[in-house]
Amino acid sequence: MSSNLVKGTAILTIGLFLSKALGLLYVIPFYSIIGKENVGLYQYAYIPYNLALSIAISGAPLAISKYVSKYNALGDYATGKKLMKSGMLVMSVTGFLSFLILYFLAEPIAGLVHKSEDQSFSIDEIATVIRWVSYALLAVPLMSIVRGYFQGFQKFEPTSVSQLVEQIIRIGVVLIGAYIVVDILELSPRTAVNFAVFAAFIGALAGLVVLYRYWMKYKPEIQQLYDASPPASQITFVDMYKEVIGYTIPFVLVGVINPLYQFVDMITFNEAMGSIGLAKVSDEYLSMLNFLTHKIVMIPVMVATGFSMALIPVITNYYTKKDQKGINRSLDQTFQIMLFLTVPMVIGLMVLSNETYQFLYEKDTVGADVLFSYAPVAILFGLYTVTAAILQGIDKHKWIVFTSLLGLLFKLMLNIPLIKVFETDGAIVATAIGYMIAVGVNIVVIIKELNYRSKMVYRRLILISIFNLIMLIAVHLTLKGLLAISPVGGKIQAFLYIAICAIVGAAIYGFLSLKTGLAQKLFGERLTRFTKKFGFGR
Repeated sequence: MSSNLVKGTAILTIGLFLSKALGLLYVIPFYSIIGKENVGLYQYAYIPYNLALSIAISGAPLAISKYVSKYNALGDYATGKKLMKSGMLVMSVTGFLSFLILYFLAEPIAGLVHKSEDQSFSIDEIATVIRWVSYALLAVPLMSIVRGYFQGFQKFEPTSVSQLVEQIIRIGVVLIGAYIVVDILELSPRTAVNFAVFAAFIGALAGLVVLYRYWMKYKPEIQQLYDASPPASQITFVDMYKEVIGYTIPFVLVGVINPLYQFVDMITFNEAMGSIGLAKVSDEYLSMLNFLTHKIVMIPVMVATGFSMALIPVITNYYTKKDQKGINRSLDQTFQIMLFLTVPMVIGLMVLSNETYQFLYEKDTVGADVLFSYAPVAILFGLYTVTAAILQGIDKHKWIVFTSLLGLLFKLMLNIPLIKVFETDGAIVATAIGYMIAVGVNIVVIIKELNYRSKMVYRRLILISIFNLIMLIAVHLTLKGLLAISPVGGKIQAFLYIAICAIVGAAIYGFLSLKTGLAQKLFGERLTRFTKKFGFGR
């Protein structure tokens, strides 16, 4: 596996982890400020926002990085610069149009959500929060193209740091603003929710400032490449954007697919729950599914997201140079490391679902059960992201479109019937089925198109599964022992139990991985040299 992929993955994954962690942790004080009954209003704003945002920009960073990486590999740096200049204008227009669409469709979207007068929020309240969050679309698309341009040069730090700063500023504005509105001005918590969603715009402006500083930092280095580059190819802007759009459509689908699944839940969940006499709790249960537990479940997925962002330009580079061995080596390492890191996190969330939900929010059996059921789907989220990235890297875009829409179709068909039978778990099962179909077809296509066979990966996955089973037993017994001594009485005790179980699980999983040499083989020579000093591995 190339050092660029390892380094790029590490930088992006660390940045994504910190960003996701902050995106989860801020919910704890925010939940306390606005109250359990108002959290649902917040998620009603962010699902359509994430959908509009994904359509506006999700394809841009990865499509731009793929395009720039392709021409950089050929020594044509000027063509990438040509795209960058025109792309800034294009993304500004895209962002503005997305803002207008979301702003003026706020009320119709609210009408799709509001199915019963027994629900907690009115159409006007839902429409208002959607309008407030739409302003962020004016700034975020500009960030996307700059991030993609840097990634095309395999410079991943600007993306990671700008995401982190954007998140920190946004969260600061959310919490401070909500506190001022509720506790100082003594206004309605629902007013605080309006202010909180507007914080996305302020955070985006902060991210732009960070990217500008990186632009000034890397400008001399990139300028040298421009100066040594031949003149830009004669490709016209029409042909350039035809190629970029060809990349972008599957990228958009990959970025938009998770918000689309959530949007399906958003417009069908309340109707299905109302039909079985549960309209009064549908807003609350939907917020548990689409906001409270979803934030937790997406943390393990950051590993796959980091891999996919770093993997695409590297795979594209190998594919352009027809380096089949390089492609296979990268795929082997990607699947192994992703599952090595993701599976134990998912198991931990399942075993500690009650304690995790109580620590982050409050003691709630329903919420903990939703988290327990939802956590395993994170593995499917991750596999979909990585397999789609591989198909993007080898230009199999039509398959991404097909598998994404196929999985979504099954989600649409199954969601209401399954919700009527299994309530919230029904929506989770429908999501899992949709993703399983998409991932399964993606893997079949990868095996066929790349003639990809790796007995080593299968052996390693069996070993990883055994380690996870041992860790699961140890963590479960540890938690049982702690609960036998003293049931969880509050947030501090819940956190303490989570920490103890996490330490036990990490210690056992780490020891087994190091002792057998698996970790060293996955993470390279530096780890091997370090662990040999302590007698681990071979």
